[in-house]
Amino acid sequence: MRNLKRAFAALFVLLLAAVVMFFVLENQQTVALVLFGWSAPAVPVAVPVLGALVVGLAIGPLLGAYGVQRSKRKIRASARQAALSGN
Repeated sequence: MRNLKRAFAALFVLLLAAVVMFFVLENQQTVALVLFGWSAPAVPVAVPVLGALVVGLAIGPLLGAYGVQRSKRKIRASARQAALSGN
């Protein structure tokens, strides 16, 4: 069973790599981005798109973890308040 999971994971990673490679090869047109007057050098369209994807994949879990920690703090505070008022 473990080997089957590893095989599926490897297949998924290979499929994802193939999709990314296909995306990069199909989006070779150059684009120059300008943000607040700062001009980036011209790069293929795939570079900023994949960069935005990577940044989003990094920020999403961080925000999720922050929300979980915040919820845990609220639960602890309300439990502490209930314990103090119950005595």
